[in-house]
Amino acid sequence: MNQSEISRVRPTRLNQCRAILVADEGSSALSEDYFRSAHHLRAEGVTHTLAIEDGEGRALRVPLIVRPIEGTPYRDAISPYGYPGGRMDGLREVPKDAVDWTDTGLVSLFVRDRVTGPRCFAGGTERNEVFFIDPRLPIEFQPEARRQMRRNTRLGFVSTCSAMRETSHEEREGFKDVYRQTMVRDGAHSRYFFSDAYFEQLFSSPNAWLATTRAADGHIASSGVGVSSDGVMHYYLGGTADADLGRSPAKNTVFGALVELSTRLGLPLHLGGGVRPGDGLEQFKRSFANASSRLCTHELICEPSVYARLSASRRDTDYFPAYRAPGS
Repeated sequence: MNQSEISRVRPTRLNQCRAILVADEGSSALSEDYFRSAHHLRAEGVTHTLAIEDGEGRALRVPLIVRPIEGTPYRDAISPYGYPGGRMDGLREVPKDAVDWTDTGLVSLFVRDRVTGPRCFAGGTERNEVFFIDPRLPIEFQPEARRQMRRNTRLGFVSTCSAMRETSHEEREGFKDVYRQTMVRDGAHSRYFFSDAYFEQLFSSPNAWLATTRAADGHIASSGVGVSSDGVMHYYLGGTADADLGRSPAKNTVFGALVELSTRLGLPLHLGGGVRPGDGLEQFKRSFANASSRLCTHELICEPSVYARLSASRRDTDYFPAYRAPGS
């Protein structure tokens, strides 16, 4: 994370909002949206809610994972994976320097915001471009992609999409299998090898759907999960079996079944972006998209003097927080 983008906290003012940390496993931040649902917060191991109140009955409530900073008596916090932002009970786009962070007891705070507005805090850091297929706008896929999808249909590939809680055990296990094959094939970070317990929380959510593409012999060639959150259908997790990679059945899964689902629900389908700006994955998703946005995060230093002391040997890094930079 770029140090020049870090928001430093200024001294307390009388008109500031007050921030407190509540050890409630995120229950104060719950909503009907997937990324702030009980299922997702349990799966991610959320420990606290950051409650920001303005003294006039308005509040912003952000789910967090509070972590000890190894070798120190201090703690910091990070949002759960995904695009959780916070539950906005009258407060949004809060200026970061208008908050008194003293009572949180945190050194720093990293917040992942919604993929579209409104934002938790003003002045967020815009990151990777992300892409959408919005059914309210004209949709035009590349001719080659359409040919591949039609070819797969002629070869007997069949795609279906159902509410997750209505799917069979075999469909769920098939998803886990092709997802994990994909993570191994891509050399993914260990963080993305989710446990069975994590998947059970996902599979129990009323805001999750499973798209499945089967080959002619009935085996699952590709599978993907869509979750609805904050007015968007997110293509959350997915994968393709090693043996079927050459046929690209994921196109039928995502650009067929999940696009049909998002169209039926009237929600834009969020495809995500690339691993790095301008890479092949980003270009691929851009070629299907008819809308885009940017990821937004917030990097806050709640205890500037402590942060500076812990980061003294890591001033040359763009990582946030600096004292957690790889190799530190």
